[in-house]
Amino acid sequence: MVLLQVRGYNAGVHSWLETAFGLFWIYHRKEHDMSLVVYLITYLAIIVFISAIIKRIIHYLTNPLHVRWEIYPVAHAGKRASYGGGYLEEVDWWQKERKVSLIGELKVMIPEIFLLKAVWENNRSLWFFTYPFHLGLYLTSAFFVLLILGAIGQLSGFPVGSDVPLMNAVGALTRLAGPLGFILTIIGALGLIIKRITDPGLRNYSTVSHFFNLILFLVTMAIALIVWLSVDPTFAMARTFLANLISFNPAKISRPMFLLQVLLMVLTIAYIPLTHMSHFFMKYFLYHDIRWGDEPNINTPKTDKKIAVVLNYPVTWSAPHIAGHGKETWAEVATFNPVANLESGKE
Repeated sequence: MVLLQVRGYNAGVHSWLETAFGLFWIYHRKEHDMSLVVYLITYLAIIVFISAIIKRIIHYLTNPLHVRWEIYPVAHAGKRASYGGGYLEEVDWWQKERKVSLIGELKVMIPEIFLLKAVWENNRSLWFFTYPFHLGLYLTSAFFVLLILGAIGQLSGFPVGSDVPLMNAVGALTRLAGPLGFILTIIGALGLIIKRITDPGLRNYSTVSHFFNLILFLVTMAIALIVWLSVDPTFAMARTFLANLISFNPAKISRPMFLLQVLLMVLTIAYIPLTHMSHFFMKYFLYHDIRWGDEPNINTPKTDKKIAVVLNYPVTWSAPHIAGHGKETWAEVATFNPVANLESGKE
C-alpha cells in the first residue's frame, strides 16, 4: 500500500513537472517567436522608411514644372541678398557666369534647421513648444546614430565600457542624448497638443492626423523614458538589439517593455515619411528648388522640355482676363494679344 502511495506520489510529481516544463517550453517558445516577429518588423520598417523617402523624392522630381516664386532675397545671391538683389541687376547678365554662394545658403539654413529662426520671428508663442519638440527629435536621432556606433563597436570587439576611450565617449553621449531627447520631445508634443486645442488660429487648421502624430510621439517617447528608467539605464540592451539586427542574429528579447519600446519606435520611424512630417527631408527641395529657384532659362533643354509639357495643359481658370474655359491651352493664352485683336476689330 505504501509502495503504491509512493509510486502514485512520484507519478503525480512527474506529471506536475512535465506540465510545468510544457508550460515553460510554450512560454519560452512564444517569447522567442515574439522576438523574431519584432526583428522582422524592424527590418520591414527600415525598408518602408527608405522606400518611402525614395518614392517621395522621385515623385517630386517627376512632377510638372512648378511656377517660379521670384521672391527675393535669395540666400545664394551673396552680398546682394542683404537688400533683396540678384544677378539680374548685372548688365548682360545672360552672358556672364552665374555665381552661387554656398556660404549664403548655409547662413540661412543652419539657423533655420537648428534654431527654427523663421518660427521665432513670425510665431514666437508657437516656437516655445515646437522648438523643444524638434530639438528632442534631433537629439533622439543623434541617440540612434550613437547606438549604431556602439553596436558596431560591440560587434568589432570594442564594446562600450572597454578600454577604448572613443567607445566610452560614445556610451556617455548615448546616455546623455537619449533621455534628454525623450524628455524634450514629450514636453514639445504635449505643448503642441495644448496649443492646437487652445489657439483659435491653429485649431482651425488642425486635423485628426496632427493630433494623432503628436500623441504617437508622446506615447513612444514616454515608453522609451520608462524603459530607460526601469529596464535599460545604460542602453546596453538597445545596443545589443542593434548589434543582433546588424549581424542578422534574432536573439531572444526577454523584457516585454523593451519589446514594446522597439515596436513603437520602428513603427513610428516607418510612419514618418508617409505623412506631412516628411518635410524633414523634403524641405531641401522647398528651399533650394522652389523658394530659391532663380536659375536662368538659357541653354536648358531639360527645362525647355518641361515648359513645353506645361504649356499644353488646358486652362481651367474662369477669370475674364484669362478666359480659358477649359479649352484653350496655356500656350494659346500666353500668345494671345487682346490689344491686337481689339485694334484689328476697329479696322
